[in-house]
Amino acid sequence: MGKSKKYVYDYEQFENGKGPGTMVADILNDPEFSQVSDLVIGCWGESWDDSCQIILDQIVENKERFSHVESLFVGDMDYEECEVSWIIQGNYSRLWQALPHLKELTVKGSSELVLGEISHPGLESLTIICGGLPVSVIQEIQNAKLPNLKKLVLYIGIEDYGFDGSADTIKTLLEKSDFPKLAHLGIEDSEIQDELVRAVLECKYIKQLKVLDQDNGTLTDKGGALLLETIPSYPNIEELDVHFHYMSEGMVKDLQALPAKVDASERYEPEEYKGEIWMNAMLTE
Repeated sequence: MGKSKKYVYDYEQFENGKGPGTMVADILNDPEFSQVSDLVIGCWGESWDDSCQIILDQIVENKERFSHVESLFVGDMDYEECEVSWIIQGNYSRLWQALPHLKELTVKGSSELVLGEISHPGLESLTIICGGLPVSVIQEIQNAKLPNLKKLVLYIGIEDYGFDGSADTIKTLLEKSDFPKLAHLGIEDSEIQDELVRAVLECKYIKQLKVLDQDNGTLTDKGGALLLETIPSYPNIEELDVHFHYMSEGMVKDLQALPAKVDASERYEPEEYKGEIWMNAMLTE
């Protein structure tokens, strides 16, 4: 059985010449790497200045030695290392063919992110964690050929950090994509979470989902009422995650009475400033 391992540079290593250009060599020089099935790449130095493109390129150039990798996470770093919206990502176009056994891909950060023509017969999980997901990336996912995709989690984020779409963008994604095995859908971390709830509940995948994530956003009683009204019609939905939200205590109680397993933790109150109501998604900057 393979193991998980994270490769990361701290400030001192960066000061001593480490960076994105040395990361793949260091991974390949690790005697344990041949047993690593879950590869996690953390901070590669000044991740707000240097993209991970050379890392992706060198993985492709050494694809025979990376072919055993089943799970890849690029950009696993916290805000102290680099704010999510400052992480400079790269172009993944050549990665799909280079990692034939890849089952799970997680990308953190959306700046300069390009997924290209996504085609992978074995990929089962795709997660994009960011403060704002560009329409260009959403459309690449919409056109993806992923016949075995079971889990799709997208942090939508906000306009200031890259989301340049609307609820209709997500509606179109869910209409036009083709993921016959999708069982876990997360459309989350949005300032228009109530609108996204409607788009998700009306999508073609709703009858086959087992897990529905609508968490980390500005979900209010409006979206909560839609969930309360609709979820009982779909006994296939076993888990509902709405944690980090702005719903009332009464709505939380009603949702928790649903037959599904419900996580409605982290309830927040909207803030009022100069007569305006303010609510924030969990992850933006």
